[in-house]
Amino acid sequence: MEAMFFVVAVGAAVAGFVQGLSGFAFGMVAMSFWAWALEPRLAATLAVFGALTGQILAAVTVRRGFSLKLLLPFIVGGLMGIPLGVLLLPRLDMVWFKAILGGLLVLWCPAMLLSRHLPRISAGGRLADGIAGLAGGVLGGIGGFTGTVPTLWCTLRGYPKDTQRTVIQNFNLSMLLVTMGTYLATGIVTRDMLPLFAIVAPAMLLPTLLGTRLYIGISETRFRQVVLSLLTASGIALLASSLPSLLERT
Repeated sequence: MEAMFFVVAVGAAVAGFVQGLSGFAFGMVAMSFWAWALEPRLAATLAVFGALTGQILAAVTVRRGFSLKLLLPFIVGGLMGIPLGVLLLPRLDMVWFKAILGGLLVLWCPAMLLSRHLPRISAGGRLADGIAGLAGGVLGGIGGFTGTVPTLWCTLRGYPKDTQRTVIQNFNLSMLLVTMGTYLATGIVTRDMLPLFAIVAPAMLLPTLLGTRLYIGISETRFRQVVLSLLTASGIALLASSLPSLLERT
């Protein structure tokens, strides 16, 4: 039991730091620790709780570039996408879904990372932003991958780091509030999870604040590198979890 508490605390601390620095990726980092020690539903619930806690902390400490006009299409699209993702979930082959999404991230993000001049998309306006939010909501409903598409889209838009940060941070905050509310309403969150919640919150507090302090000091180029590197790592993790199952089918 003590070993499990230690793994939960370490995972929360590392994931909190990464989320504080980048504005996303708590679940991806935490699950790389927790997937080995916790059953899937508990790990997923703790990831949502930790990510939500981190986003609230970051929203209070990093408030540069906020624009409700810019953010609103993403949130509206995301809220529409979540139930669509939930409807698609039982009809999808999750192994192939993770493999395809992971493959796209592994191919596309390093190419963007190595490119000296990223393509900038200015067409589509608020409708295109809403579609990116819709895709994020659908992926969130399917498997908790809420921030992947909006993060890539903001990078392709060429937003300054503060603008991109506030879009992703507040988009994820909105989606996580809906998700946690759903967990509470449907009884997924149980009393025996509360001691672990009490470990996650304090363990991630200082690392998250440290990450937000480092974010303030990094350059636009470095922030882009951090974001694309994390998305690449996310793709690798998805491939690592799906390819063994695909190979077993052959």
